Amino acid sequence: MADQWNPGLRARFSVRATCGPAVTSGAILASMASPAALHQYSFADYLALEEASNTKHEFLDGEIYAMAGGSRRHAALAVAAAAALLVQLRGGPCRVYSSDLRVRAVPSGLTTYPDVTVVCGPDEVDPESSETVTNPRLVVEVLSRSTEAYDRGAKLDHYRRIPSLQAVVLLSHRLPEIEVWERGADGAWRSRISGLGAIAEVETLSVRLSVDEIYQAAGDQGA
Repeated sequence: MADQWNPGLRARFSVRATCGPAVTSGAILASMASPAALHQYSFADYLALEEASNTKHEFLDGEIYAMAGGSRRHAALAVAAAAALLVQLRGGPCRVYSSDLRVRAVPSGLTTYPDVTVVCGPDEVDPESSETVTNPRLVVEVLSRSTEAYDRGAKLDHYRRIPSLQAVVLLSHRLPEIEVWERGADGAWRSRISGLGAIAEVETLSVRLSVDEIYQAAGDQGA
């Protein structure tokens, strides 16, 4: 479905379609790492576009990148992960958000929509946008063929620079596998990979994610 922008916004913005599931991960990495930006949009410009558009975009270094929609399996895995987190965190100080929540990594400026976000304690929002949080405790990304390299590389680096963030959970699209990146007491990030029959633990939130249950909920018969 095409963006329903008003004519003024359509004239103002030239969105780069080089980020998101619609293109190859190589194009994503080359585009987002490019030192020569084509545009220099402000964060306010980006927010104006998001307000008028019915599709989502990422923002980084003055560029706006279109984000294409994911597959049915992608959507099912995201919901399964969110449901598992919600059951275990219900009644505590943490809230589980869908991919409709916009998150800004203030240290690097990346603004994006993780597949699932957990915020603990009061939401801290960006001074320019009350709908953009800056203090996620955990984010989940469901990988895809076109974005896996970006999600495991540049995007993960942006996430790890967020002071409040303690864990990043990556769900594989190729096989039943969950990778948990977690910040240790020494500040260093370490990863653990869990496959079939295993439990992926997020120690900072005392959360246990069953690989079998999440992938079965997404329709994987062999999980």
